[in-house]
Amino acid sequence: MSFLHVYHEKNAEQPLLSTEDGARIAEELAAHGVRFERWPLKALPADAEAAEILSAYDQEVSRLKREGGFVVADIIHMTPQHPDKDALREKFLDEHRHSEDEVRFFVRGEGIFYLHLDNRVYAVGCSQGDLMSVPTGVAHWFDMGPSPDFTCIRLFIEKDGWVAKMTGDDIAAGFPRFEQLSA
Repeated sequence: MSFLHVYHEKNAEQPLLSTEDGARIAEELAAHGVRFERWPLKALPADAEAAEILSAYDQEVSRLKREGGFVVADIIHMTPQHPDKDALREKFLDEHRHSEDEVRFFVRGEGIFYLHLDNRVYAVGCSQGDLMSVPTGVAHWFDMGPSPDFTCIRLFIEKDGWVAKMTGDDIAAGFPRFEQLSA
């Protein structure tokens, strides 16, 4: 289930806003230049290969490439059995920024993006059918949970893909994790 919880950066106990309404999520995030969309799902087998997924969503991905100047689209597939899941989770949990938009479409599964905007933290729970685009330079982190199970389409401008610049701020440690927010 998709959701948005907005917290003051100094109070992770009580959200200032909580909603599961997709239009409200998109509206709240758009005010900060963040794209959130819900796409119709395509009929794909559970074990669909990357080429099959990209082909099924070719129209949507091509639109994003035109709009955002993206040149590379690929698939990230995480399972609870992934040998590097713990290390990857820890890496993504540290607040960081990118020199290009971070774009993810959830083909299946779920994850939570946390955006640190002004003096607020926006916890955006994304699930199957959600597109999330974190703008260039926005401080954020991502929690895929202790047993990640998702498939996402990723888009990049740089052919080297995902490059993060860590902020050094430990703000992420003070906010609820995937386990608490997705329960």
